[in-house]
Amino acid sequence: MTINDRRLHARPTQGEAPFGLHEVFISRTDERGVIKAANYVFKRVAHYEWDELLGAPHRIIRHPDMPKGVFHLLWETLKRGESIGAYVKNKTKDGLHYWVFAVIVPCPGGYLSARICPSSAMFTEVKNAYAELLQAEGDGDLSPSDSAELLKKWVLSKGYENYHQFCTAALTEELLSRSAGLDTAPDPKILQLQQTVSDANALVAETKSLIGEFDAMRTIPHNLRVIASRIEPAGGPVTVLSQNYGSMSSEMSNWFEANVMGENSNFHKIKVAVTNRLFVEGMTRILEECDDLLSKERRALGTADIAKEREILANLIKREREQACKGGEQVNFEADRIQHACNVMHRQFLGLSTTRVLCKIEAARLPKDGETLDDIINQLGSFQRSIAERLTTIAKLSDQIRAIE
Repeated sequence: MTINDRRLHARPTQGEAPFGLHEVFISRTDERGVIKAANYVFKRVAHYEWDELLGAPHRIIRHPDMPKGVFHLLWETLKRGESIGAYVKNKTKDGLHYWVFAVIVPCPGGYLSARICPSSAMFTEVKNAYAELLQAEGDGDLSPSDSAELLKKWVLSKGYENYHQFCTAALTEELLSRSAGLDTAPDPKILQLQQTVSDANALVAETKSLIGEFDAMRTIPHNLRVIASRIEPAGGPVTVLSQNYGSMSSEMSNWFEANVMGENSNFHKIKVAVTNRLFVEGMTRILEECDDLLSKERRALGTADIAKEREILANLIKREREQACKGGEQVNFEADRIQHACNVMHRQFLGLSTTRVLCKIEAARLPKDGETLDDIINQLGSFQRSIAERLTTIAKLSDQIRAIE
């Protein structure tokens, strides 16, 4: 037994149960949450005997400090057949406690949960949020569903669009913090996917700004027509060209807004796809570590069959790997669509540029009351350059997202 192992087995009489940063533990339950199997680390940390643990409801380790809303959200997600991650405080048989970051995934006949020891800065924030949520439950006699809604509002206040985005970010931060704490190199794929999520967020921000540019440009063709009407006959060339310009720019703006914004747009889908892929990659890393630990296990796990548990894990890992592969394909598909959209927009911009140049030529032929007219045409040029730059940035970001293996 190593010094580190002896430290983990030297159990205190109060406070936190020994759970090492290098450790990982798992448990598998049926659909009702009854424990069917677990590894030795879980038994040691929880401090139960196998005959007390196996066949017991998982709530045997639930700590009273945990807000009910967290578990409501967990079960709500799992019953939809989706995986989830969460910070959880548990209690042990001898009155100690321990924190975990758990990833929970549906498996045949129930659910499998794998946990690591949390250590990131995000963990401190969550502990404070849980304390406030627990107090709100007590003060306001909140139902679990009401508490879950408060948790979701807290997640939104932190800049995430939903809980899945939050738990993906938390899982990523915990894996990177764990690597730093163990003085090991961070997982390059996790780092790469984290950057991809950042690129996807930047992509959405750029597209929103692009729509803002279009909106700001809408009034210019109108002002151009008003001024042209004062210095040229009705239906003159500048008036006609400005009408064409306004029509073309409005059509482009409406097309872009319809295809860029909203839950069904490819820009939104790519953000969802890269977030899902990062969560799956992080979860798979933990599951693979659990399998490696089981492969080295030399102690009996109560009545659980190690070979069977490893088979279940292997099937889950295979399933999640396939899911990650499909996620990568979806990311590439959506990135290709964005590239195509940018190419279409650039071609349409050539038409706008030609119309603007024609406007400038015609304005030069009009009486010199046309200084203001020149100013407006120059404004159009500035807007076009700005929009073209944003399109180039969007194309570059989608290319970076597309490049991930």
